[in-house]
Amino acid sequence: MVVLATKLYVEGDARQRSLDSLRSLVGNEIGELDVEFDLDVRDDDFPEVTLEGEDAIVAGNVLREEFGEIVPELEAGESYVGTLDSWDEDGFVLDAGQPVRIPVDELGLGPGSPTQIRERYGLVQHLPLQFVYESEDDPSRLADEEQDRLYDWTRGDGRLNVNSATRAEVRATLNRAGHAQDYVTVERLGLLEQSVICTEGTDPPGLLASVGEYLPAELRCVVP
Repeated sequence: MVVLATKLYVEGDARQRSLDSLRSLVGNEIGELDVEFDLDVRDDDFPEVTLEGEDAIVAGNVLREEFGEIVPELEAGESYVGTLDSWDEDGFVLDAGQPVRIPVDELGLGPGSPTQIRERYGLVQHLPLQFVYESEDDPSRLADEEQDRLYDWTRGDGRLNVNSATRAEVRATLNRAGHAQDYVTVERLGLLEQSVICTEGTDPPGLLASVGEYLPAELRCVVP
């Protein structure tokens, strides 16, 4: 069994569509292996995949690599994935099956308050982020790989980050709103967290203003 480090937090019809999307994603990752899987969602919104078959161990490792894993106990010095749960003047709080606080000094993302950093890097709520756990007494930190990924976002042509929508829903919305030529691709950050990579010359805040009314979601820009 693997608990995936991405949340399914929408309700109603959107919840069923998201569950179907996740089932397809899992199937795409492990479909060629000798394994069967069942998918459920825990009370804390993390999906749980039960695996059976000759390749169950391999399939579990594939899913851990692709999504990250929520584990019962965190070990000091190890890297994990948690979702951005909340933020305040002291730092970020990630949900890794338990709350993990990342103090602002351990984010490694340059100057500014946590709110300013969130704005600068377009960090939407529930975004999966990799961190290094220390202990209950020592501060955890954002992983070096995560810092590098976020810095890279600010060096491109701009992004529009979205939560509460699948990749297919974001792409359909962009195309329906007449912006098919304004983005390179939609990068999947989590099940319901996507990053629209803009083409050169596309203004991310302008794109947000244009499509925001069509997406019942949080949208954040990354402006180079």
